[in-house]
Amino acid sequence: MQKILISALEPSSNIHLRELKKYLKNVEFIGIFEEDLGNPIYSPKEFAIMGFGDILGKISFFYNANKKMADLAMQADMALLMDASSFNIPLAKNIKRLDSKKPIIYYILPQVWAWKSWRAKKIEYYCDKLGAILPFETSFYKNKVSYVGHPLLDEIHYQKQSIAGEGIVFMPGSRRGEIKRIFPIFAQVAKKLIDKKKILIVPQCFENMNLESIYGEEINLFEISFNAHQSLYEAEFAFICSGTATLEAALIGTPFVLAYRARKLDFAIAKFFVKLSYIGLANIFYNALNGENPGRGKTKLHQEFIQDELSVKNLLEAYDKTDKEKFLIESDKIRRYLKHGSAKNIAEWIKLTLN
Repeated sequence: MQKILISALEPSSNIHLRELKKYLKNVEFIGIFEEDLGNPIYSPKEFAIMGFGDILGKISFFYNANKKMADLAMQADMALLMDASSFNIPLAKNIKRLDSKKPIIYYILPQVWAWKSWRAKKIEYYCDKLGAILPFETSFYKNKVSYVGHPLLDEIHYQKQSIAGEGIVFMPGSRRGEIKRIFPIFAQVAKKLIDKKKILIVPQCFENMNLESIYGEEINLFEISFNAHQSLYEAEFAFICSGTATLEAALIGTPFVLAYRARKLDFAIAKFFVKLSYIGLANIFYNALNGENPGRGKTKLHQEFIQDELSVKNLLEAYDKTDKEKFLIESDKIRRYLKHGSAKNIAEWIKLTLN
């Protein structure tokens, strides 16, 4: 059986990898991925960090893991790298150093359009094919790159046709640090929405855990759901922590507001390096489809409240003032902008490479 070295450190990358695996029946995965996809040598959880300070304590681990992965690549027919550029660009370099002819596909490219644009040259130098999931990404590379579609369009099977909905969804993130900073504010908002059904989306990785130990006693204010897509589809509105979930809501057509608060030092460092007006993917795409610089334009699909702007008052005001009809129309433009899913196209690339 042919083998592919997989480097999928992010939870979202593993979701996309599951969709891709449907098209790759007779291929064995080796490397870094979640256990239901095969027999990894590392779990993505071992690479989880939250903020710049966490990186310092794990430098030695990252270095040794990268070396071990490059050695493992020599047993594979090719390598598939997904997101996580700080690990995967050095990995690509180390693989090519050991075998310059080992094929490498980079799927889900780093956000060179937001910061550290020099990474584009390195990725092109070490990788053989680049699968862009954002239409505007291709302009940041000279060759080897193609827009393959967006993986969420493979995975989302719901799309609103009207503004009808029942209940309000709360998504305070998947990392405990995010939850600790954002959930208490969401709980205060929930208390104000007395006559509304309130649904808390809990990440599936928490399903068998004591949720009260993660969220606190105020979790009892909410109905619990582990199905984000269905709950978003059924809801009238959502309060969402920054991340992929904001784009999921936009593609489903559920109006929402982005709410985010990072540690002060992490935010200050990020703000110094990343010069964006928006952090929500839906707003970034909305800029692009309106002919503006992605993340730096004047148009926006939804409100964003970050750091000190994140308050109960601002969230409730955004809920009251959001034009749901307009959101439904404009969010559909994002779906049409992204066109189609990506798994089938990446699978075809892999099959051609292996054959």
